Amino acid sequence: MREQSAITVMFHAKVAAQMGLSATDEKCLDLAMRADGPVTAGKIAELSGLSTGAVTGVIDRLERAGYVRRVRDPHDRRKVLVEVTVGDVDEFGEIFEVARQAMIEVLEQFDERELEVIERYLKLQTTTFRKRMIDT
Repeated sequence: MREQSAITVMFHAKVAAQMGLSATDEKCLDLAMRADGPVTAGKIAELSGLSTGAVTGVIDRLERAGYVRRVRDPHDRRKVLVEVTVGDVDEFGEIFEVARQAMIEVLEQFDERELEVIERYLKLQTTTFRKRMIDT
């Protein structure tokens, strides 16, 4: 697990560098991209485990790089939302293609039942890690 974690971190650092971002900024952008529409800085802080002050700096850098913009909440003009200005991770397809192909190669080694166990494990791991390490 430690080696897998290290490889994942190093991959995302490489992706971030190619995008002109830090690894933290790239992952916060990823969180915002996976949200259902614009999000508050507070939501990014909650999902990432970063302080709201740190997230303000992340949003500033993402905005300067052209990946997000701040917009007023149409329902509450006092709130500021973060809106992603790039379509989807598919816009960065070439960066992720090697990883995508490697994942396909790995997953093809498992049958449907094994894939269900892997999926259940990953969901439980994500939920548990978030609860223990991010939401605390």
